[in-house]
Amino acid sequence: MRIFSFSKRISGAATALFALCALAASLQAQPKIATIDLKKVFDGYYKTKQADTLLQGSGADADKVLAGYVDEYRKKQQEYNKLIESANDQAVSADEREKRRKTAESKVSELKEIEQSVTQYRKQAETNILEQKARMRENILKEIQDVINTKAKGGSYTFVFDSSALAFFQTPVILYSAGQNDLTDEVLAQLNITAPAGFFTSEPKEDKTSIAPPKAPQKDEKPVTAPAKPVKKK
Repeated sequence: MRIFSFSKRISGAATALFALCALAASLQAQPKIATIDLKKVFDGYYKTKQADTLLQGSGADADKVLAGYVDEYRKKQQEYNKLIESANDQAVSADEREKRRKTAESKVSELKEIEQSVTQYRKQAETNILEQKARMRENILKEIQDVINTKAKGGSYTFVFDSSALAFFQTPVILYSAGQNDLTDEVLAQLNITAPAGFFTSEPKEDKTSIAPPKAPQKDEKPVTAPAKPVKKK
């Protein structure tokens, strides 16, 4: 499952603006209009696929670190349980039981420290991945826009509309197009000229179990909590 995708929605005001621009141009001169499926170009651009792989790798690395915290927590919890059990052993002296009880209390502090580390790391990892995704998306869209501008100027087009754009209610902005002057394939081909040799022929199959960025706990998700401090028996 891809975690790096393109989605675009424009408001009704923007839709109306497109229409007004087209009308104004038609009053001055016959406009030459082209269309492009920006979503198809974005998804088909080899750099988008590379970015998706990098983001999945970042998510996988974060998950490995979190898994390490979980393993450490479980070990500490097992140690704590054993100490509590031994602290209640009536076969040893009261002083020894008290010593074991204090050792168990120190384990509670260690467990709480791990909990805090997990929370902090998860938030930071999520922030880092989201920022990385935003930077990559911005750079890719700029490169696509530059190629569109070049093609539009070279073809003397007045406007280039995105045929994949959706209005506020998820309806297509362009309701009909005869398919003439569609720049999608032309722009995509130009962008992929610099793709590494064999990039598309050796492209791996989509992994439906890809790892998503670490997420914050949900409302109904029970957080990991440290055991309560052992009660001292009199």
